[in-house]
Amino acid sequence: MLVTVKSDKPKWASSNKAIKAVQVAFDMDEKLQYVIRKEALDAGLGPSDQIRNLLELPVTKRPKRPRLTVSLSLDDYQLLAQRYHIPVEDQLEIKKRVMQELTNHASQVLNVTE
Repeated sequence: MLVTVKSDKPKWASSNKAIKAVQVAFDMDEKLQYVIRKEALDAGLGPSDQIRNLLELPVTKRPKRPRLTVSLSLDDYQLLAQRYHIPVEDQLEIKKRVMQELTNHASQVLNVTE
């Protein structure tokens, strides 16, 4: 019986650069962070891409999905399930309700500022 071993080298070759990259965090005054974050938002960029622009480093041009994220613990899901009066196991419905609540909030803020 002949067994062929396939190398993972080509599969992971494109990840080598990412593996060697190191995330760097900057502790700055909140007002200074706000300026950079606002510039990024106004330019349709993430803060890290804005920092790369400021440092004249290359920025990948691949499109990114515009999305907001939040980490939810099991306790958070329980609180939200109670808030929306749905079973805690129905996490998809909880996410839909959160999305609707965020959409309503943002729409109200837009209506007030326009």
